Amino acid sequence: MRREIELLNDERFESNAGSNRAPLAQSQPDEDLLDAYSRAVITAAEKVSPSVVYIEVQQPIRSRRGNSPRAPRQAPPEVPREARGSGSGFIFTPDGFILTNSHVVHGSRRIEVTVSDGRKYEADLIGDDPDTDLAVIRINAPNLVPVKLGEAQKIRVGQLVVAIGNPYGFQYSVTAGVVSALGRSLRAQSGRLMDDVIQTDAALNPGNSGGPLVNSRGEVVGVNTAMILPAQGICFATSIDTAKFVASRLIRDGKVSRSYIGLAGQNVPLPRLIVRYYNLAVESGILIVSFEDKSPARNAGLREGDIIIGFDEQPTAGIDDLHKLLTEDRIGNKASVLVIRNTEQLRLEVVPEESRASK
Repeated sequence: MRREIELLNDERFESNAGSNRAPLAQSQPDEDLLDAYSRAVITAAEKVSPSVVYIEVQQPIRSRRGNSPRAPRQAPPEVPREARGSGSGFIFTPDGFILTNSHVVHGSRRIEVTVSDGRKYEADLIGDDPDTDLAVIRINAPNLVPVKLGEAQKIRVGQLVVAIGNPYGFQYSVTAGVVSALGRSLRAQSGRLMDDVIQTDAALNPGNSGGPLVNSRGEVVGVNTAMILPAQGICFATSIDTAKFVASRLIRDGKVSRSYIGLAGQNVPLPRLIVRYYNLAVESGILIVSFEDKSPARNAGLREGDIIIGFDEQPTAGIDDLHKLLTEDRIGNKASVLVIRNTEQLRLEVVPEESRASK
């Protein structure tokens, strides 16, 4: 038996030695795959990197001096101070409009942009929208190279994507990965829910915020916005379709208008008996906790303790559902609000106003 194995091994050795093409043919597909992957990342990075910028901001902060022992009753004066921050962005028009994150430039006193060749320019804040974490700034500079904007609807889970930015102020860095999921929701700093967020495993670092997420053709499909620190490889980007809409409104109006009805609430489950009795489409609603002064909801006759279960013929199982329905086109237009008051179902009329945060 041992002799047969030795003979078999000798035959395999002679077969491989007689033909040098067999080992090469087996390893060739892996090399081709690696080269194709590398070429895709390199091509995308080289195409987009001239449009990526480094953003430095100065934001005023105020602090109070400690109480003096000689004047304990005197109010401590406010001392103006400055905080410095940084992020990334990308040029998307030849005349100097730049997309970035709202949290990078919001409330900044001074914005300075460094383009890919090292030139520095002071930028103007055109507008920012904390609800989508997007902002538009502008520089006055010659020979700018804008990116090509893609379509988020065409990307697929598993597709190669490349994130480009300026982490820690270094010249642009490139990370690659795949689209992990589509249609994610992410909570903005304003409290609203951002929809149609792209999840990717392309690594983001502090300072990458506002940089482009691009496909293998070098088309921007998202704006890098956040990473989950406790987790590894979970990063998010705002859809470029959302960014196009927000950017157009910011350029036109300097803001994104939304409607509001002026109340504070919390999500609560509905009693099972009420759900069955009224044959409701939802099993939870929004418990009204308080109102703003002279709010549309208060003027409509809503009361604290009411549970909102519908708005303008649409079911609302929670606050996020209501936020999605309070769009710009509802400003000044009468809408119905369906509520449960004690055990009674009521339908009231409310006229949403422009959100004070948008003014």
